[in-house]
Amino acid sequence: MSSQSMAVMIKSKNGRKKLEGLTTESTVSHLLNKIFEFTRIPGKSQKLLHGYPPKPLDTSDESLKLSSLPFKSGDMVIVEEDPTKKEVLSASSNSDKNQSDKITSGGRELKSKPPKGILTRRVVPADNSCLFVSIALLMEGGHTERSRALELRNLIVNVVSSNPEFYNEAFLGKPNLEYCQWIKNPDSWGGAIEISILSEFYETEMAVVDTQSVRVDKFGENRGYRHRIYLIYDNVHYDPLVRELGDDGKEVETVFLTDDDEVLSQALELAAEAQRSRQYTDLTGFTLRCLVCNDGLRGQRQAQQHAMATGHTNFAEY
Repeated sequence: MSSQSMAVMIKSKNGRKKLEGLTTESTVSHLLNKIFEFTRIPGKSQKLLHGYPPKPLDTSDESLKLSSLPFKSGDMVIVEEDPTKKEVLSASSNSDKNQSDKITSGGRELKSKPPKGILTRRVVPADNSCLFVSIALLMEGGHTERSRALELRNLIVNVVSSNPEFYNEAFLGKPNLEYCQWIKNPDSWGGAIEISILSEFYETEMAVVDTQSVRVDKFGENRGYRHRIYLIYDNVHYDPLVRELGDDGKEVETVFLTDDDEVLSQALELAAEAQRSRQYTDLTGFTLRCLVCNDGLRGQRQAQQHAMATGHTNFAEY
């Protein structure tokens, strides 16, 4: 089998990082060494968790190829230190650790006074999965695969189905099982419920900036998270907000500190500009047509009622 690039996202007490230079032919030993470079946790002391709920990965055979492990390129791996297997670091390693304890985003150090840059809107396809693609893009340093949308939908299904008492019909607006089937449908739009679940999963505050009201809704705000991502929303479509650090726009920052008021101010400026140019959909009076049965509908409420009554979720504005 030909070697393919493999992006591994890790989350540890030092923050998050996208590990570069790995392929499907890389070994577990290579992965552990890459993790050590960022966390300073020796390979034998590393405890790796994957999936939801997180389950331990067996890395005892360091000669195994990464293609044999139960995760795909772009997946998040949680790294913890196993105190029962703690190794002694040299003085130089401890000195290096002080450098690696800084919070990072995609390998870039996050400072209380971030580097100057321009916050911009990255447009993602309007294919009913824009929320999931936007969040994946931001959590993966500015690049993602379209397949990640389905993976995030499945993650949400795992969370909701595993706790039916909390995620009940009153909370979801439909029975638990029916919701799980609905959200797996690629035509179903994501919203507040899905953002709150993903915010908790990533342990990251997610700020949604509304272009009609120029309001910011912060999901996970009271959980003490240190990081925040920004989404801009026009009442129908989500796009990610990134900060471009270079003239070519290739180097970007996607995750910020929650106390970074400069980024918040730039996000609000973008929303205000979009409002002035009416880059939003007024859901109180807009008209839709169901692309399944061709019924005409007016406003968000009628669209929601129609979707719940028929199961049709594919609409177009007219």
